[in-house]
Amino acid sequence: MRNTWQQGLESQREEVSDERLRVEGSFPPWLHGTLIVNGPGVFEVGNRPLNHWFDALAMLRGFRIHGDTIRYTNRLVRSEDFRVASQEGRVRRPLPGTPASGSALRRLYLSLAGGFQDNPSIGVVRLDDSVYAVTESPIGIEIDPHTLRTVDRRDLTDGLDADATLGHTHVEDDVQWGLAPSFGRTSAYTLFRREPNEPPEALTRLWFGSHPPYIHAFALTERYAVVPEGSFGVDFRDLLRGVLWGRTFLDAFERREATPRFHVIDRETGVRKAAVPAEPFFVYHFANAFEIGETIAVDCVVYDDLRAITGLTVDNLRSDDPTVPRGDFVRYRLPLTGGRAERETLYTGPAEFPTINYAAVNGRKYEYAYLASIDRGSLPTAIAKVCPETTETRRWSRPGVHPGEPLFAPDPDGDAEDDGVLLSLALDSRADRSVLLCLDARTLTERARAILPHRLPAGFHGQFYDAADPQRLVQ
Repeated sequence: MRNTWQQGLESQREEVSDERLRVEGSFPPWLHGTLIVNGPGVFEVGNRPLNHWFDALAMLRGFRIHGDTIRYTNRLVRSEDFRVASQEGRVRRPLPGTPASGSALRRLYLSLAGGFQDNPSIGVVRLDDSVYAVTESPIGIEIDPHTLRTVDRRDLTDGLDADATLGHTHVEDDVQWGLAPSFGRTSAYTLFRREPNEPPEALTRLWFGSHPPYIHAFALTERYAVVPEGSFGVDFRDLLRGVLWGRTFLDAFERREATPRFHVIDRETGVRKAAVPAEPFFVYHFANAFEIGETIAVDCVVYDDLRAITGLTVDNLRSDDPTVPRGDFVRYRLPLTGGRAERETLYTGPAEFPTINYAAVNGRKYEYAYLASIDRGSLPTAIAKVCPETTETRRWSRPGVHPGEPLFAPDPDGDAEDDGVLLSLALDSRADRSVLLCLDARTLTERARAILPHRLPAGFHGQFYDAADPQRLVQ
């Protein structure tokens, strides 16, 4: 089997500005807005390779779409991490799998001082009419959504007793909901809400010891926030003991002794309604959650062991025979009146990046989820549409094409939940370049693709902002 995925894990330093793309097929005439996708750009600092997929220097990919007129820009984010890497050839702050450059004492100082990276490679968030590239850091990098140039920096923890905020948040009616972690001998995650142009309001804190769970995202229902307390996380005592010898977050990512649970928090009062125990699990991403009487249904991609993060080293993912962590798309049923979480598999993985018609159905009962699925290698090879109630599935795939996260854009004149299109930034390995795919969300037939002038590394998360109503369309 030919290795078609390694191309999607190689650096791209070329930057393109406002280039019109050639289109094959036809994008819908109603599709008018801006798509911004975030993710890895460069996997080296100087001559030093970065070890983990999450370590790469961030690159934004931007598409201004008006029907078949698509203009493309890409740009490496000018963070402080990028400046130090490009000008001085060193790793400024410890990354998940790569220690900071310098002496053992400098690494110890950075750990004790709480120095966080500002390399924002996870996603994009819109706050107070500005757009930010974000990661799990206190810093958001404000960008111009058209040129992708860095405009400013914002302390996203301002007003919170926290060390960082998650890269995944929720937005409803312009109100942001987020989690903000604090790390140390006693760690905590603060659930907060942020009204437009107002400081954040902390609702409650979940307390843990020095080995807290790693939480990447959470779910909302109409009344509750559902926060996963998974089986794995960074043991900060172990991390501090090993930092002199160059140990990283990845090295200290270990199984926790605490019982894994889902915390259900009342969004109005901040009171914890339930803490529902579960079998060992780890979750990056949620599709949706909703209430059924005194039970909450939670749909997410779940892993059973810590290879969910330790298996994402660059060397492993580039190899001809990678060991890819298997995430299954599952439904948990969480009883609010006592009992354990029940788990049902909806789609067998490896699969990731679950999305929905977010603006229409987030937090409510819904019909369809979309996933990037892997049949071989280390990058997605198909897009799957799953009906969680019946587990009925449709799939789209093409030889040598590795699609990314499928982002749903709704048809403004549509009535059904799946009236719209999926936008997915993909690698066409045969042509050694990337393409922007447009699939009919109902049938998964390919409507069009826009051809990029070069190949991009596989990305993480994006947002499509409609020109008339730039609301958030994915978590």
